Amino acid sequence: MKKIIGSILTTCLLVSATAAFGGVKAESFSITPLIGGYSYVDDPSEDTAFVLGARAGYNFTRSFGIEAVYDYATKVNDLSGSSFSLQRLGGQALYHFFPDSVLVPYLAAGYSGVTLKGANFDSKTRGAFDYGVGAKFFMTDNIALRGDVRHIFYKYNSGNMNNVEFTLGAYLQFGAPEPAAKAVTPAPAPAPEPVKAEVVPVPVPVPVPVPVPPADSDHDGVIDTLDKCPDTPTGVAVDSNGCPLDTDKDGVPDYLDKCPDTPSGVAVDVNGCPLDSDKDAVPDYLDKCPDTPTGAAVDLNGCPLDTDKDGVPDYLDKCPDTPIGIVVDATGCPVEAAKRFCDKPAVIAITFDTSKADVKSEYHAELDNIGNFLKDFPNSKGTIDGHTDSVGSKAVNQKLSQARAENVRSYIIDKFGVDGSRISAKGYGSAKPVASNKTASGKAKNRRIEAVFSCE
Repeated sequence: MKKIIGSILTTCLLVSATAAFGGVKAESFSITPLIGGYSYVDDPSEDTAFVLGARAGYNFTRSFGIEAVYDYATKVNDLSGSSFSLQRLGGQALYHFFPDSVLVPYLAAGYSGVTLKGANFDSKTRGAFDYGVGAKFFMTDNIALRGDVRHIFYKYNSGNMNNVEFTLGAYLQFGAPEPAAKAVTPAPAPAPEPVKAEVVPVPVPVPVPVPVPPADSDHDGVIDTLDKCPDTPTGVAVDSNGCPLDTDKDGVPDYLDKCPDTPSGVAVDVNGCPLDSDKDAVPDYLDKCPDTPTGAAVDLNGCPLDTDKDGVPDYLDKCPDTPIGIVVDATGCPVEAAKRFCDKPAVIAITFDTSKADVKSEYHAELDNIGNFLKDFPNSKGTIDGHTDSVGSKAVNQKLSQARAENVRSYIIDKFGVDGSRISAKGYGSAKPVASNKTASGKAKNRRIEAVFSCE
């Protein structure tokens, strides 16, 4: 590094021996490549690091200027062998003393970001203040040898870092305006002989006024004095008052209206589209069910779909395929009576005495279930089927089963006022056993009544 600094000094001295001297120029730009050393005051054990840098500046006046600052320093620890580096990027202000002289001393102060990288550093960028002194020794009008010393300080973790930087560089100045040429006063000419001349009057031209077109600030074709909307965006179609067109009269101008054909009087949103409060894609002015829950499928009227027409909308229906006419509960599922009697034989738990057709009072509650079912399902029709065990002849059993079915039918019709055309009675004798007739329990099961109804 000492050899490099010595070479620069030698070159600068040779140039200065033959060059005309200058100084700091107002309104000039400058660049300064430089080298030097960077010392860590808080750690005397560290040797001075080698630093390379550059400055780029502008002089507002001969005395005052600013510069952008960049430094890069690197060092290998002699003891540990580990390396670290420092980068500094920021700016500084300079005040020059005696800016017209060959040697121009100055003060400098600035702020920059310092980044330390290496084994013992965290690579974070920290803000740092700096101040110091320097001098520019001009060897030509635009070239000077420059030396600087700076004190740089900043916070590092919980402590303070104090560094000193000293640099030497070549100051290159350019871009200053050329000085105005000095006026040369000519020698006075001999006075000419007076010449009498005839004065001829010269007609003076009369200026013709140029008409000024009326102002139209927003360029919409309506002059400002008539424009009621003077800030209309360029290119927007306007009416005779200079206001943006609103074809559907919904308060949203056409150039912003995404639904330009909204019917008159319909409430709209900021985009000019009809309001849809329940977000079902049917606007409020057409929606007959404006409070449909979000996500529920709806028809053209905005009402929830009810595919099986059971009065329970699909989004609540747990039994969406219930046959039409079936009485359902709040979940859309058939009530218990429908599950029991509709479209399948239902065995009625009635025990008849052998060779008897009388319905005992203890079984009336069971028959009442059929009666209530027929009232709840007014369109249902069906048969009461009677059956016997195998005791007795087929003819006797056929007659007995028919009597049993007739007695059950009559009880339901009489008590519940059911139209007799809805119920028929059919006896099957012992032809359709459901259990063995070889045991007493099997015979009891075969002496039964079955109700078979259609719920359509």
